[in-house]
Amino acid sequence: MPRPPLDGLIDDLYYLAGAPPYARLTLPPAPSALLIVNLGAPFRIRTGTGTAEYADGCVITMPTRAYEFSYPPRTRSVGVHFKPWGPAPFLPMPAAELCDRPVTVEQVWGRPAVAELRDRLATAAGPHEMLTLLEDELVRRLSETTGLGLVRHTSSVIAATGGAVTIGDLGVAAGVSSTHLAQRFKQLIGITPKRLARTYRFTTTVFAIDPTGPVDWGELASRAGYFDQAHFGHEFRAFTGLTPTRYLEVRRRFQREHPGHTLDGWPLPAD
Repeated sequence: MPRPPLDGLIDDLYYLAGAPPYARLTLPPAPSALLIVNLGAPFRIRTGTGTAEYADGCVITMPTRAYEFSYPPRTRSVGVHFKPWGPAPFLPMPAAELCDRPVTVEQVWGRPAVAELRDRLATAAGPHEMLTLLEDELVRRLSETTGLGLVRHTSSVIAATGGAVTIGDLGVAAGVSSTHLAQRFKQLIGITPKRLARTYRFTTTVFAIDPTGPVDWGELASRAGYFDQAHFGHEFRAFTGLTPTRYLEVRRRFQREHPGHTLDGWPLPAD
């Protein structure tokens, strides 16, 4: 668990090393943002606009569509899983400028600073020291961000309800107009409150699926508050690029081929 004040911005810091379970993994949108500081061979990310290579790492703000990661045979990196609003205090630009557009860490923090950080991480004694170094860097870079309290509180309400909240009520409860709230969300998260709620609702529903047993899709859709099963199926394809049935097949493949793997859960084999 990251130490205060980072704990209000970050879900976890992680160390990843070794051979990935698949050469290509698809990461569907989730209510999370990502920082990767790469210490191994470059990796590639394919988005709707093309494929780019990342040597020093990347920053991904709250996504609205799936990404495909292509890994080298062996990979090594440290990273941060941010809460949706988490990257804002570390960015020199509005999060909306990075929506569905991964950038290198160098583009965010500058080449000299990133080169120094990567050198320190690469020569650290082990994963624990590496994560401490990364945490120290984040604390050092933490800046005051206008509107962060409003966005964080409102997002927490959305998260607590699993996205099942009336967006108009959020602005009223916060004492601001819906327009002002949407502007702050776009600036600090990159998306609107409505889109964040939609993402929370979908991921909450999918995480409730037990891929080892039979799934009643109609009941699942109804319980999650979707209008009907067709609406749920449309959301499934929009978020994952797969039908619900195909998603289940892919999840079961991952479990079958890599039982107990730490990445099983959200990334999906893409090859």
